[in-house]
Amino acid sequence: MERMASKGKPSPRSAVKPLSDEQVAKLAQRHHLVDPTHDFPCGPRKANEAEIAAQNPKATHRLLTGCDIVFRNRTKLKAWGIEHVPETGPFITAATHVTMFDVFVPMISMFHQGRRPRYMAKAEMASWPLIGKWFQLVGMQPVQRRSGKAKAIEETSVEILTSGRPLTVWPEGTVTRDPQKWPMSMKNGVGMIALEASRRLGYQIPLYCAVTWGAASINHWWPWPRKNVVMCYDEALDYADLLADCDSWGEEVPEDLANELTRRIRVRMTEVMAEIRGEQAPDGYWDYRTMSRVKD
Repeated sequence: MERMASKGKPSPRSAVKPLSDEQVAKLAQRHHLVDPTHDFPCGPRKANEAEIAAQNPKATHRLLTGCDIVFRNRTKLKAWGIEHVPETGPFITAATHVTMFDVFVPMISMFHQGRRPRYMAKAEMASWPLIGKWFQLVGMQPVQRRSGKAKAIEETSVEILTSGRPLTVWPEGTVTRDPQKWPMSMKNGVGMIALEASRRLGYQIPLYCAVTWGAASINHWWPWPRKNVVMCYDEALDYADLLADCDSWGEEVPEDLANELTRRIRVRMTEVMAEIRGEQAPDGYWDYRTMSRVKD
């Protein structure tokens, strides 16, 4: 029987095994792994200069440089799939949230691919010492959790996308409480946002799952030797079938469709994480509300 974790405290580092060199080598046989802490690691492409200029380029450059230094010194970071990041236009990145450390992995990867997404992140991050202000400067959109403002948050997110900007969300809403750190239950806001923004624009907005694993084993007080961290920026998730009758929805996206898209995101994240870890995911998923594993 799995030990229940406190809602206020994720499971410890000892709950999972570090990502081994052998497993990274196996991944390298199947995928082209690159170092995402450098510009255009997958080959030449056009940076979105207008987007870069609009998002505090000096502050963003400083944050990016600092993150690169930290990752190079504390991890052996590799990624595959970041060539999927579009050069122009809106897109959604749905990212895993295993630790506070690994939220930066998809961020720097997209920055080095010449894009500047906006980020839906908990408002508390804006008040963090030193980096809180930077978060706001480089595109953070503060989210007041448990505030009864879900509709307003979703509308802001839709407006970001319909204005042509990319958006990054963490659908779990907080660091996973799964005892083995698999993706847990997700809020259907990501489904609502993707479907409504696609309806307004008249086409399916590209939606990508970004899955990162390895940072859960880092001891931040003594991070050496460097740990393996791998991210997959997956192919775009198809949800065209959910948009088939969008003209008949009325004012709001049907909740069952938003739930289904959110379920697909969680399932795909779990599949990709299983490949990175070289492990079989448990049956069902961890439900944050009941703090227990439930069946799909």
